[in-house]
Amino acid sequence: MEQRTFGRTGRRVSVVGLGTWQLGADWGEVAEKDALAVLDAAVEAGVTFFDTADVYGDGRSEQLIGAYLRERPDADVLVATKMGRRVALDPALYTLDNFRAWTDRSRANLGVDRLDLVQLHCPPTSVYSSQAVFDALDTLVEEGGIAAYGVSVETCDEALTAIERPGTAGVQIIFNAFRMKPLERVLPAAADKGVGIIARVPLASGLLSGRYTKDTVFPADDHRSYNRHGERFDQGETFSGIDFASGVEAAAEFAALAPEGVSPAQAALRWVIQQPGVTAVIPGARSPEQARANAEAAALPALPEATLRAVRDLYDRRIRAQVHHRW
Repeated sequence: MEQRTFGRTGRRVSVVGLGTWQLGADWGEVAEKDALAVLDAAVEAGVTFFDTADVYGDGRSEQLIGAYLRERPDADVLVATKMGRRVALDPALYTLDNFRAWTDRSRANLGVDRLDLVQLHCPPTSVYSSQAVFDALDTLVEEGGIAAYGVSVETCDEALTAIERPGTAGVQIIFNAFRMKPLERVLPAAADKGVGIIARVPLASGLLSGRYTKDTVFPADDHRSYNRHGERFDQGETFSGIDFASGVEAAAEFAALAPEGVSPAQAALRWVIQQPGVTAVIPGARSPEQARANAEAAALPALPEATLRAVRDLYDRRIRAQVHHRW
């Protein structure tokens, strides 16, 4: 699989990574053996980048990744985790002492002495402008507990603020064919500063797979059921903030644009991969088959210019008014 340099870290990572939120919680239950099978299928398909967080299953996702990688010491995987969502979203809690405690826990979960990449997990907006916060992150690097740090953001403005910090190695942001705003300023700014871009929610919580209808019902413990309007966390995280009914209609139109022999999900991933400035895209997978199919998107031919124009037109007609001004 194609490997790209991850920002200022100098590490190379697969252009298709694996998001592991679903292996912890909030997407319905996934048995341990099934989760480990997903990780293994991804690695066998060439994936060298896992994204997790301390809050995914309250550490379960990190623990599963740690257990798997101990059994696969030959797998050269960069593991990115996140911190800061297990406590109240209070800027006063983003301190060096708390960062040390949070990263200690993640190191224990993953079974490592040093974390590859730690990201602030969508903290309050004011945190991105705090010199003390970034001084604390620099201290963690100096102490050797983490190799590098980045941020996971909700808005383009938050991303742009973080990109200006000299120690920021990566920015994780929602970016997909139904969330195009990062194309305007975030991706060019990151490329200019040498900051890696991790594109999350690339399938708009599954919408872009084309598998859902307006009558689709999700399990009660799936965030697509309980957070459609932002009841539990930022609305933009679920279906990229798009109204589900209109999103289903737009997704059907997107599916019709996929080249012959390419699934809608693979077309959506291919669209992200070929946008200048993207380092890695991190679709989730609940089965080995999904993990392998996602990885195959890296080897597909680039979408032709006519398809790119049609996707842009679809966004402008059906999606832009719902999301572009918000995030």
